[in-house]
Amino acid sequence: MTVQSPIPARPIPEQVHFHRTELSVILSLYGRFVAAGEWRDYGISSLKEVAIFSVFRRTAEQPMYRIEKRPKMAAKQGTYAVIGMDGRILRRGHDLKTVLRVLERKLIRAVD
Repeated sequence: MTVQSPIPARPIPEQVHFHRTELSVILSLYGRFVAAGEWRDYGISSLKEVAIFSVFRRTAEQPMYRIEKRPKMAAKQGTYAVIGMDGRILRRGHDLKTVLRVLERKLIRAVD
């Protein structure tokens, strides 16, 4: 005699996360912008198909930038993307450091 469970077991959907090395690179950049007074808050979301690191000027606003990791896009346009406040993709690629250079340019300013 076999016992059947009333609720069939469903596999828990996989979530995409940033690895420690990826977070180290992102948080290093974030720290430099905080020191410059440009950014004040961040949020991390781990969803089924995408991991998002959102950067805010103030807590109650929309994110200024989103750094996204989409593993399914690795073969096509690259795993990582930086997306602006208006939804435009500023940079996309396979290497996180290369993709984040688009933001580093905004940190460099002329000194008077």
